[in-house]
Amino acid sequence: MEIAASLELDLVEVAPNASPPVCKVIDFGKFMYEKKKKEKEAKKKQHTMQVKELRFRPNTDDHDLEFKTRHARGFLEDGDKVKATVQFRGRDMLYTEKGEELLINLAEKLDDVSEIESKPTMEGRRMIMILTPSKSS
Repeated sequence: MEIAASLELDLVEVAPNASPPVCKVIDFGKFMYEKKKKEKEAKKKQHTMQVKELRFRPNTDDHDLEFKTRHARGFLEDGDKVKATVQFRGRDMLYTEKGEELLINLAEKLDDVSEIESKPTMEGRRMIMILTPSKSS
């Protein structure tokens, strides 16, 4: 502490859990700046997984399904989850099996880049299925 006071710097404990604790004679403001800078850099390199949603209707055409499948493939390759939703309106509720077929078809087309996290389930007037990127890619 005397050395730090004579140099007009601070005595900073760098590794408190070590035996004996490690200390440095350094400017505390500079130390905190460097520490925050390292934390910010580490945070930049982390990839947060997002959930992307694709919406369908039970009578979605084949071309539209192909188009949305390409989008889903891109999302999965980027490391994001995909939530596929089939929205039923009015009399569409009679065709829930059509919606389930559509979601299973989507999952089969994407099985090389994804895994099914949750199978198609009804939630009110929606049928929802969640796909996650496969661990091999």
